[in-house]
Formats: sequence, C-alpha cells, structure tokens
Amino acid sequence: MDRNLALETVRVTEAAALASARLMGRGDVAATDRAATEAMRKAFRSIAIDGIVVMGEGEQGDGELLYRGEHVGTGSGPGIDVALDALEGPTICATGGFNALSIIAFAERGGFLRCPDTYMEKIVVGAEGRGLIDLDQSPKDNLRALADAKGVYVADLTVAILDRPRHAGLVAEIRKAGARIKLLSDGDVAAGMATAKPYSGIDILLGVGGSLQGILTAAAMRCTGGDMQARFKPRNDEEASRLGEAGITDLGKKFTLEEMASGSVMFAATGVTNSDMLRGVRFFKGGAMTNSVVMRSRTHTVRYIEAVHRFDLKPEY
Repeated sequence: MDRNLALETVRVTEAAALASARLMGRGDVAATDRAATEAMRKAFRSIAIDGIVVMGEGEQGDGELLYRGEHVGTGSGPGIDVALDALEGPTICATGGFNALSIIAFAERGGFLRCPDTYMEKIVVGAEGRGLIDLDQSPKDNLRALADAKGVYVADLTVAILDRPRHAGLVAEIRKAGARIKLLSDGDVAAGMATAKPYSGIDILLGVGGSLQGILTAAAMRCTGGDMQARFKPRNDEEASRLGEAGITDLGKKFTLEEMASGSVMFAATGVTNSDMLRGVRFFKGGAMTNSVVMRSRTHTVRYIEAVHRFDLKPEY
C-alpha cells in the first residue's frame, strides 16, 4: 500500500469526527452514530482504493451503512480490506463523555481476521511488554512481568478496564495485586492505543469487549510495535454458532496480534471527544480543529495531525 494512502485515510476519519461532534452532548445516540457513518461513507467516495468492509457497522440488509461486504472507495487502485468504526463510542459522544473516536484500518486482502460481531477477552500492552503477556497467566503475573520490563513497581502501573459487571472479579484481582485502575464507560480502542503512547497514563488494557474494537486495536498495535492477545467470548449459542460459521471453532484459542492483523497495515483515528490518545473536535467561528493520528505497520511511523477546517471552503462538513 502506498504510504500516501495513510494521509488520505485521515480525511475520512476527520469527516466522520466533525459530523458526529456537532451532536455531542445532545443525548441522541442513534443520530450521533448515523451522522458519523453517513459522513464517512461520503468521504470514502474520493479515496482511490478498491475497498471491501470486512469489519464495519453491521451486516448487509440490516439497514446499516458501511456494512460488512460493502465496497468503498472509487473502485480503482489497490484492493484493500477495511475495518472501521465511524464512531467508537456513540453513547460517549451523545453524553459528552471521554474516549470517542472515528477509526479506520486498512490491510492487504486477507489481512484482518474475519469474525462476527461478538465479544473477546483482550490483553494489550505497548512495545515494552511485547512477548511478555499471556491470557493464560493470572492478571497478577502479567502485571509483574510488565512492571519488571518497565522498571517500575506494580503499584505504579495503570490498568484500563471497561466498567462492566462482568469485570468485577478482574477488578478485585488487580486491586489485590496492587495496581491502579482506570474504569472506562466505553472506548476501549482509545485506551488500548494509549498503552503504546509514552506518558499516556495507561500501561495495559484488560477485559472483555467487542470483536470489532479488538481487530481495530490489533491494527493499531501492529503499527506501534505493541502486543496483544485475544480469545473469543460468545455471549450465547447464536454467537458461538456464528463463530463456527466463520471457521472459529476452538473457543479456547488465543489469537496473537499477527493473526488478527497481518501483512501491511495502516491505521487512522480522529478524536471526537477528548481521549487518552487524542483531543476532541473544537469548533470556532467559521471552522473547527481536529486532532488525528495516522500509523503504518511497515515503518512503525506514528504521525499526529492537527488540522484547521474552514467551513466556508469545506461546506460538506
């Protein structure tokens, strides 16, 4: 994939972030999500790729845009597999919360693990923890290994976990181990990405969350040199059956980073609200400012882009 494609991708996440940020705090979750999806789909029309959405907003026929199997881009250019979340955290945005992002990841054909919309158990760390984490180890052992690699005490580590009843036992284990905890209302992609950002204040992400968010986090980790493992956790027999149809029959299997996102990968995200990684959209007279990150797995280059948008010259925003 041409490196210039990564910068083109940011234009798409910027469009979705700007559209959804206009509805921040208004309480309408569906409208906020729809605004992001419609803006992203429109912006894709000018990107010179033959893209297929492999992880997206829904399935064909369920009324969603940017569904799995939908073609995006101009149709000319490289064949690209696309994983996206036009608005990671629609409830966050609708309530003016923390960690809402617009996200896209590109891979060469077959680069992303194909899986249905279900849950997966995840562990995510930055480059210092690469090769040291293991879902089969206890949280205490993972934390000790990471603390040793970072040259700090376990008590100095901060663990990000989604604030859900299912994590009560995990939270208790981490507190017993002595680490600090940051409970997230939503937005585990931003927190997972933050583990690879020096001085972000987050050292490791643990817990069970969405599979789409897991694949997107894996794409980001491939671009930063971090590490991740995941294991599917279907919520019911229907989800287990759909995993089987996708060829995932061993529910005890640990998926490595490279199994979730392989080959050449590009990743872009724009902040909608303030997050552990990026500042949210800021509006001013006649325009707005966005904060984005764009990354490539081939070089581990991470670029932060602060853009000023003039609405008189870009009326589509």
